[in-house]
Amino acid sequence: MDDSAQDLEEKVGELLSQRGLTLAVAESCTGGLLGHRITNVSGSSAYFEGGIISYSNEAKEAVLGVPREILIEYGAVSRQTALAMARGARRVLGTDLAVSVTGIAGPGGATAEKPVGLAYIALAAEAAELCDKHVWQGDRAANKEQSAEAALKLILEYLTS
Repeated sequence: MDDSAQDLEEKVGELLSQRGLTLAVAESCTGGLLGHRITNVSGSSAYFEGGIISYSNEAKEAVLGVPREILIEYGAVSRQTALAMARGARRVLGTDLAVSVTGIAGPGGATAEKPVGLAYIALAAEAAELCDKHVWQGDRAANKEQSAEAALKLILEYLTS
């Protein structure tokens, strides 16, 4: 991990600590990478409550409470699912904010409408919800890394706006 990535994780942690806010994550395509990066920061237990890796649609529905209708109508990789995942993680783990990541890391799983590298990253807080769409151009590992990085940037954007 380069210094700028560590700086990002530390800055997010610093801001969460300063504001007395707690964070949870809901991950699909990143498979725990986001939680790993957050917990690389010493003292992260002061603000990070935990994460849920909900890789299957069944887990998204059963654990995070993503409505089956959303999964059927929009699919697992959609703005609607990303927002529902973030809301679910916030509710399940009782945090001030939560961020979610869902996407197609590749190399398989793509469709004409949803290419490899497509990712939705959402944040849910009491007074705001944000969702960003990205289409990464890397291989599976790079797409996962870029998604985790974008999730940290979304948290930072929320905390500094």
